[in-house]
Amino acid sequence: MKNTKNTKPSIVLVHGAFADASGWQKIILGLQARGFFVTAVQLPLKSLADDIATTVRVLQAQTGDVVLVGHSYGGAVITGAASPNVKALVYLSAFAPDGGESLGALIASYPPSSLSPAIVPDSAGFLYIDRSKFRDVFAGDVSEDELAVMSAAQKPIAAGIFSEPVTAAAWKTVPSWYIVASQDHAINPDLERFMARRMNAKTVELASSHVPFISMSSEVIQLIESAAATTKG
Repeated sequence: MKNTKNTKPSIVLVHGAFADASGWQKIILGLQARGFFVTAVQLPLKSLADDIATTVRVLQAQTGDVVLVGHSYGGAVITGAASPNVKALVYLSAFAPDGGESLGALIASYPPSSLSPAIVPDSAGFLYIDRSKFRDVFAGDVSEDELAVMSAAQKPIAAGIFSEPVTAAAWKTVPSWYIVASQDHAINPDLERFMARRMNAKTVELASSHVPFISMSSEVIQLIESAAATTKG
């Protein structure tokens, strides 16, 4: 997990709900081809506190500067997990709560267009997306093969996470970048715009679904490289 070359910052990727770290494959391969040392965190998705702690352990294992990237729910994780070696935060259609703010409160302020009716709880209170609605809600612009894998391999998230607040907001002290997905049906694009403005992030808007790191990976890699270029490595 060490960046032995230490010529560029390490990149740490944090996935969101209904997904795992394997979803970053296009970003991992693209960044590695450009000489970056990349680590994708595997979140338990059982509590926000546990997911933050898991990410902090990965950050502590890095050498040199780190660019910390979060998608969707992963944005809340990176907001609470940034350690002193994190020099840039990159949010991809992601939550960016303030200190003391929960995801549920953010969602209520800007409800998404079609997420709630698609959510299916299991017997233990973990949440999935109804497979018949997965494309509309989550991945409207991916291939049929990608859709089939993503919907079948969903990693459920504990419902209680949405009421857990972050204790502090790293974006208040760490330079931030944000991709707004204008065709997002899982997080309201207006909420994404609000959060990006609030953190004074360098913002790019893409005409993508909730998963631009899959459907528009080249543009996402370009933004991560832009963030990395501001660090000393």
